[in-house]
Amino acid sequence: MQLTIFGIPVRGVELDQRTGCAHYRGELDIVAVKFSCCGVYYACFYCHAQEAGHPARIWPRAEFDEKAVLCGACGSELSVFQYLTCGAVCPQCAAQFNPRCNLHYHLYFETAAVTG
Repeated sequence: MQLTIFGIPVRGVELDQRTGCAHYRGELDIVAVKFSCCGVYYACFYCHAQEAGHPARIWPRAEFDEKAVLCGACGSELSVFQYLTCGAVCPQCAAQFNPRCNLHYHLYFETAAVTG
């Protein structure tokens, strides 16, 4: 399924208006990630696996300046670097992101070992 969230198309399974999906729908699960392989925002890795029809490709470190994370609270697009270094708080609206998402960074990004 696809919804437009803050004017940006986001795909996923059972999406809500803050990028929550069937796999992650907690109060803090409010980011979608643009996948490097297709340039499409998905609510999560599992939504991409179910809907994309191709294997996911992680963001290489050399492309961490690309806007690839959507805040479901305000619609800001963050670069990979901004997201990895924001401390689980949107730098634009101060909404809290799920801090446990760091357990899944390896599914999206070359590494989570980034320092500001």
